[in-house]
Amino acid sequence: MFGNKNVAPQVDPNPGEKLILEEDCSEVKLGSGILSLTSQRIIFEKTEGSLTTLNKKIGSALLNETLDKVGSVHPEGFILTKVVVEVGGSKYKFSVFNSKKWAKEIDNQKRLFMKDQN
Repeated sequence: MFGNKNVAPQVDPNPGEKLILEEDCSEVKLGSGILSLTSQRIIFEKTEGSLTTLNKKIGSALLNETLDKVGSVHPEGFILTKVVVEVGGSKYKFSVFNSKKWAKEIDNQKRLFMKDQN
């Protein structure tokens, strides 16, 4: 189970899956949402919110892939940093608070996931 962290209800955890990182962010083409890294998957769920009510509604998961599908990962930019994730020929650029931390952790979890698959 994911533990005490808030995870969008659309994403059911797999057996033994753990939430590693989660952040409110935006993606260049997809817009704003929640980026989640688990011990098995990378997930981006679209959010729609209103500043007047401070409510956010979780939409559909626009990215929900196992870590073995993740290609290259690297941080990009200096002031407006992004973590760039390649999945199945598509590049996603997520504006996260600490892109180096995200890139390092995605690579780390991918390595562990691949090791568990063998």
